[in-house]
Amino acid sequence: MKVLVADEISKTGVEMLKAQGYQVDVRTGLKEDELVKIIKDYEVLLVRSATKATRKIIEAGKLKVIGRAGIGVDNIDVDAATERGVLVMNAPSGNVISTAELTIGLIFALARRIAQADASMKKGEWKRKEMKGSQVQGKTLGIIGLGRVGAEVTKRASALGMTVIAYDPLVSPEVGTRLHVRLVQLDRLLQEADIITVHTPMTPQTKDMIGKAELAKMKKSALLINCARGGVVNEDALYDALSGNKIAGAALDVFMNEPPAGSKLLTLQNIVLTPHLGATTTEAQEEVGSEIAEQVIAYLKDNVIRNAVNLPAKLDPEIVPYMPLAEKLGTMACQLGMCSASRMEISC
Repeated sequence: MKVLVADEISKTGVEMLKAQGYQVDVRTGLKEDELVKIIKDYEVLLVRSATKATRKIIEAGKLKVIGRAGIGVDNIDVDAATERGVLVMNAPSGNVISTAELTIGLIFALARRIAQADASMKKGEWKRKEMKGSQVQGKTLGIIGLGRVGAEVTKRASALGMTVIAYDPLVSPEVGTRLHVRLVQLDRLLQEADIITVHTPMTPQTKDMIGKAELAKMKKSALLINCARGGVVNEDALYDALSGNKIAGAALDVFMNEPPAGSKLLTLQNIVLTPHLGATTTEAQEEVGSEIAEQVIAYLKDNVIRNAVNLPAKLDPEIVPYMPLAEKLGTMACQLGMCSASRMEISC
């Protein structure tokens, strides 16, 4: 069994795979054409966010598993993998704390104008009055997407004395109560929140979720943070809102194109930009590397599947035709405003 590690993961994860007798090749920074030439030699492909597992790459190989050391899989053509019978799995737990902490850090950076003050000082300036910020205690934080990261942000924001409201059509009222969060519709969140942070995956439904119309509903003093996925916030609309002082500030850790060379956002003073650092901590990289290695081993040795994001046709052909129907029914139920599910049962 041969494993190609196309993006850097922790040494622990690599050693776990080698200990099982797998041949592990770490070859990072490969372009699509280079991957196409060599992928036929491997059964497992491990990536982070830099390498794109395209249809061309997937169809050129004999892969059994594509493992994403992290949460988002928008850099993997999941449909192509499913058609080829390739299992795609992610490691959703390892970088949760790091991303939540970065979110809180960016909230402070915006509220207290830390990045601008630092840049000003390094120019030899002393602009105390111009750098006046605001406290976060007593402010209302609006969280869009109350999953693992959103829940951790909630805990930290509550400890800072913030009032937390959230929008997530997939979260039950019981979860909101447990987290001491008031669940609201998106429009209300946009209108009420002093600070808004986005924690949703990038899907066809969430692309441009925050656009011109949504930004227009925010307070003029509002701050917007996106540590989730590029494309959830429309960058052109955000530029217009920031340059026109329609909202006070924003912080982005993710972008539609990474790196965002030539982006108009780079010219603004009321935005803080970081190079996709959400999972870039020593601890998070150790966690996601070990987590994805453990899952790959469990699947290859014992056919145990954890954190799969697709259902390859060869795994269970009788169930596969029903999956798109179930997804569409769930989407329709949310759009109709039906009660959020508190539990789910599947009968076969």
